[in-house]
Amino acid sequence: MTPITIYDIAKEANVSVATVSRVLNDTAPVRASTREKIMSIIEKHQFQPNAQARSLIKKETGTIAIILPDITNPFFPEVFWGAENEARGLGYTFFLCNTAGDYNRESEYLSILREKRVDGIIFLGGRINMQVCPDDMAQELIDMGKRMPIVLVNGNIAKGGFHRVYTDEGAGAALVAEHLLELGHRDIAFVGGLKELSTTMVKVRAVQKKLREHGLEIPKERQLLGSFSIDDGKREMSKLLDRDNPPTAVICVNDNTAIGAIKSTIEHGLSIPKDISIVGFDDTPLASAVIPELTTVSQNTYQLGKQAVDVLHELINQGKPKKQIILQPELIVRQSTGPAAR
Repeated sequence: MTPITIYDIAKEANVSVATVSRVLNDTAPVRASTREKIMSIIEKHQFQPNAQARSLIKKETGTIAIILPDITNPFFPEVFWGAENEARGLGYTFFLCNTAGDYNRESEYLSILREKRVDGIIFLGGRINMQVCPDDMAQELIDMGKRMPIVLVNGNIAKGGFHRVYTDEGAGAALVAEHLLELGHRDIAFVGGLKELSTTMVKVRAVQKKLREHGLEIPKERQLLGSFSIDDGKREMSKLLDRDNPPTAVICVNDNTAIGAIKSTIEHGLSIPKDISIVGFDDTPLASAVIPELTTVSQNTYQLGKQAVDVLHELINQGKPKKQIILQPELIVRQSTGPAAR
């Protein structure tokens, strides 16, 4: 049996498709007798408007997408959790696009989402975190932004004019440096991240700025950048600990690398924080699950996702939200930091 369509309902009720649309979506007044006739036909045929039909009627699909680089990094699911809960409350469904750090896959998803006619996109990581984004990749996103609303989370495209929601990561890194200085640490290292990414270098620069206020700095040989994984943190921490005069404190680019650093420290027979203090960043669920519990910086991940959806929703509905929403970080002090070893 061929499913009934909105056009069949309009024909049977002897009204226009627009009138049926107004009844289905309750977007404008319809005479009571006409509404009753249409509803009786809908009930008789047990009609359920599908998403494609709704998109043709309303010029909206009721779907938004989120593009992120690594679903295995706990930071990104935490942001997604806040975004999804807010989106559901506003009546949207989500496309989740995990690029696995592949810029070509980002482009593929942008093409797919254009074909799917999603109402808007939330973009995390990838090209928007590059210190210098190649012109072609930047222009691709700018061109997409002319077709549909896009909100960037914790990143930017120079001269793109995008709406942004982000945590002040530099302020968070400065909080970490100040905390370690107050504990008496003077020999400090930085582990993890990539020098090509702004999310890494904004933290390095903020830490260096705070240390220089006290006549200190992290020397190049103690800036062990690499990646963002637990294995990377473990590997780079081992390099530090295998050298003469290891640091008394290590700042890690995220919680994953900090956990790797903790593993390496324990395997080297050292005690945390008695022999060495370790700090993470992001305050993911792993931070309070590891032993010792990790001192870290909260980026308000849930709020990042929620606020991004709120801004996107306003853009979809022709509103004028603030161009930038900046969230303030919070230092979460736990067991992995203590006074510097004498």
